[in-house]
Amino acid sequence: MKLGVFTVALGDRSTEEAFKFLSERGVQTVEIGCGGYPGRAHCDPEELLADPAKLSAFQDLLKKYNLTISALSCHSNHVHPQKEVRETAAAQFTLTLRLAEKLGIDTVVTFSGCPGDHDGAKLPNWVTCAWPPDYGEVLRYQWDEVLIPFWKEAAAEAARYGVIKIALELHPGFCVYNAASLLKLREAVGPAIGANLDPSHLFWQGTDPVQAIMALKGAIYHFHAKDTNINAPNTAINGVLDTGSLLGLENRSWLFRTVGYGHDKLVWNNIVTALRLAGYDGAVSIEHEDAFMSIEEGLEKGIRFLKDVILFESPAEAWWA
Repeated sequence: MKLGVFTVALGDRSTEEAFKFLSERGVQTVEIGCGGYPGRAHCDPEELLADPAKLSAFQDLLKKYNLTISALSCHSNHVHPQKEVRETAAAQFTLTLRLAEKLGIDTVVTFSGCPGDHDGAKLPNWVTCAWPPDYGEVLRYQWDEVLIPFWKEAAAEAARYGVIKIALELHPGFCVYNAASLLKLREAVGPAIGANLDPSHLFWQGTDPVQAIMALKGAIYHFHAKDTNINAPNTAINGVLDTGSLLGLENRSWLFRTVGYGHDKLVWNNIVTALRLAGYDGAVSIEHEDAFMSIEEGLEKGIRFLKDVILFESPAEAWWA
């Protein structure tokens, strides 16, 4: 495995400044935002594709700081009910795929998206329960008429650019948010669909990341290292379906934290061991979204923590067996 960082947290720095900061702290690989929600502070696909000299300079920076790219990320709602939102997402996704081909990257990270509840809807409608039966009809429409057809076409487009791994981040608010929904879409679309597994989104749903990893064996294409702290008193009163502001630090049921500040080292050791059992040997990419820490401190603490957790080398031959 490799120690990585999702560079969007350093979006106020130039690409070279961000790469230098991470390289000096022992980071081996970077995940680069290319549009959508993460933005494209360190990599404008349109600009790099239009100018071979700029593309070459970008690649030279990676070499200079001894970094590789684990994935290009373009998190968007690709099936948003508003046409203009879908069209923007589609254009950015295509640019990301084209850049991935130029860079020799086979993995793109994004969201599954969430449609509305009918063709005339204006906003997404995320279904969280099975009753009343209206919700079953919404799900049928979303999956059969929108989500599956879209991702079949998107997977075919990605393949044309050599992108064979579409790593969908399991995130509530979108149709693919847990192991079951990821596997459902993968079965319908094919092996181009896999997971960008982020334990922080599983922790606050009450999911054991280790069990989710084993359920997704062979379908994990990227991994985000981010933690969640569960506020036990607030959760005991209101549960985990918290729609309050992510900055309401005292009142929320849960909050995103730097790795080690939500769950201890043993929990993360078990997660990394499960990744190895599941055959994953890619990036462990830190995503900083901790409201208690500065970006620099959060990244530095996360990097130090993961250096003791990640299994960097291949297993030894079991001479004792």
